[in-house]
Amino acid sequence: MTTTAFPTITRTMRAQQSLPCRDENAAALFFSERPSDLEAAKELCIGCPLQNACRQGAIDRAEPWGVWGGAIFESGRIIAVKRGRGRPRKQQAA
Repeated sequence: MTTTAFPTITRTMRAQQSLPCRDENAAALFFSERPSDLEAAKELCIGCPLQNACRQGAIDRAEPWGVWGGAIFESGRIIAVKRGRGRPRKQQAA
């Protein structure tokens, strides 16, 4: 049995552990109810090497909410901006 894959796996695991979304202090931003926190979380995703895979995984799993791959998910779909609670929509949905 060869062990040549283990260094690659170890580097990948170390890289994932250093991602902003893996930091327990920042993790709350990715699932916050506050729009400003969600925008801050999206900023943390910029430049992440796993951004596209993260977003696609969230789409495939139909994640109900949170920031995944720099996109805000709500009810399993990507939304542009999260509105604060209690704010009415500017236009009624058709």
